[in-house]
This record gives sequence, C-alpha cells and structure tokens, in this order.
Amino acid sequence: MPSITTCRDALELAVRAPSVHNTQPWRWRIRPGLVELFADFGRQVSATDPRARALVVSCGAALHHLEVAFAMLGWQAHIDRMPDPDRPDHLATVKFTPRPPSDHDIRLAAAIHLRQSDRRRYPGLPVAARDLRAVSRCASRFGAAARHVPDSMLSQLATPMRRAAARHATDTNYLAELEKWSGCHGGSTGVPARNAPAARSSDELPVRVFAETELSEYTDEPDAADWLVVCTPRDNRLSQLRAGQATSAILLQATYLGLATSLQSEPLGMLDLRDQIRTTVLQECAYPHVMIRVGVMPPAAAPLESTPRRPVADVIEAN
Repeated sequence: MPSITTCRDALELAVRAPSVHNTQPWRWRIRPGLVELFADFGRQVSATDPRARALVVSCGAALHHLEVAFAMLGWQAHIDRMPDPDRPDHLATVKFTPRPPSDHDIRLAAAIHLRQSDRRRYPGLPVAARDLRAVSRCASRFGAAARHVPDSMLSQLATPMRRAAARHATDTNYLAELEKWSGCHGGSTGVPARNAPAARSSDELPVRVFAETELSEYTDEPDAADWLVVCTPRDNRLSQLRAGQATSAILLQATYLGLATSLQSEPLGMLDLRDQIRTTVLQECAYPHVMIRVGVMPPAAAPLESTPRRPVADVIEAN
C-alpha cells in the first residue's frame, strides 16, 4: 500500500488542479490503502454556479491530477466513482496497485507543475491539427468528448457567451461573489489580480471578466484561440465528475505539447444558455460541462506567476 507520505506527495500535485474561481472545493481523506475524495459544497459559488456543476467538474479535475501523481510515484489508481448513494458529497474512492511509472506518466506529472490558466489573448499562431486531435482524444477514456468548434460555428458559441456577460454585468449577487473570489492579492484561494487581464469587448467570444485585473495582454489583435467543448452523453453528477477528469487530461496533454489553455464556463451556469449551446454547437447530441481555449503563446510572452493553493493539510480530513 502507498504510505501516508506518498499519499500526501500525490495530493500536493492533485490540489494543483484548476477549479471554478480557484475555490478549490474538495476535501480528501487518507485511509489504509485508499484515498477518498469529497466535494466541499461549502465552497460553492452560488451566483456563478447555482447547481454546483462546475464544483463537481473541478473535483473531477483534481481526481485526475491525483491519478497522474500516483502513476508517477509508482502506483496505478483504481477509481470507484460515486461509491455511496447516501453521501452525495462522496465523489470517489481510490485504491492502488503497484506499477512502475512510464515515460508518459512522468511527462504528465511534470505538466501539472507547468500548467497555468493563461487568460490572455492568443496571437494568430495556428495550433497544429494533430495537436488538437491529440488533446481532444484524451476525453474519450472518461466517457466524455471534446468537440472542436470550427470557425463557421463560433458565432453560435459567441451569442450565449455575450448574453451571459450582459446578465452578469447587472447581477449584484454575482458581482459581489466575483469581487470576493477575484482581484486577489495574497491568500491561498481566488483568482489573483496578476493572473487576470482586463475586459476585452472587441473579441468575438468574450471571456469572463474578473475584478481588479493586472495582467497585460501579449497582443492587441483579436483572440485566435481554438475552442473545445467538453461534453458527455448524460447529464448527472457522475457525468460532471467524468467531464472534470477529461478536462484535466486535456489540459495536461496540451501543456505537454507546449500549448496555452484556459477554461471558460460563464454561460453554462444558466439553464437556457447551456441548452442553447447544447442545441446549436453540440446538435443536441451531448451535454456541455466546460469550454477550453487552446492556443499558442510565443516564448517571448511574459511568464505567468503561479496561482496559489491551500496547504494540503487544510484539505485532508481526519479519519
């Protein structure tokens, strides 16, 4: 069985996963031979994510980060999702068998340290088609899909995104919540001001606007990102967890390939706009959970500072 030290080392990497507003809405329990993941619904951002979909997706991303970390440390994870029907917050139980790490395991674990949410505009450098295929394929292992939105359909994605931004601009509860969780200086949660660029209304697809932004854009040209929509054939908590795992796999593979990424979910917290994306972009074939911008950021771009995380000791429950 992995030791307590090994489990804590793996959790140090797991908590590097992205989460909605960097709320880090997870709790972990280490028991002999296994690790348990729980959703921390006390960290739900209700105005942004009223049905806690993004919260569970965030936990799914952390679950995949944990799997990658244990693989690098010589343990194969066996995940039982939603193991207790009487505990909706108990999202997964993870057991382990020893397995030597592969080169791929080591590369993905290294990508955890390198991955960052780059919310800046991406210049007009094309993402190679083979790289888009490589990152999109990562979703299938988790019963999800990553649908690339072609240029001809970007306007159908832009419409609900603009509507979401317009609604949020006059929603006092949302704005108060955003002020609490963004524009941060110091602390271990929230979106730091240094990692968020100013609003850019000229872009065809507007991204979420955070409070007190300090990050300078690399380019003044329109954003040239490719867009992926992570989706599943069903729409329940298990699907949300799987979508989060798929999202993490996509982000780490993209990072390994040298691509820049950031997550977008603003319209998905509104039922009618989420349904609009499902109807138009996904042709009613799947349910959307998160959108991912993918692009190429030149080496000359200023490096981003690391986004803080809570100490692992703060997210581990006593047995």
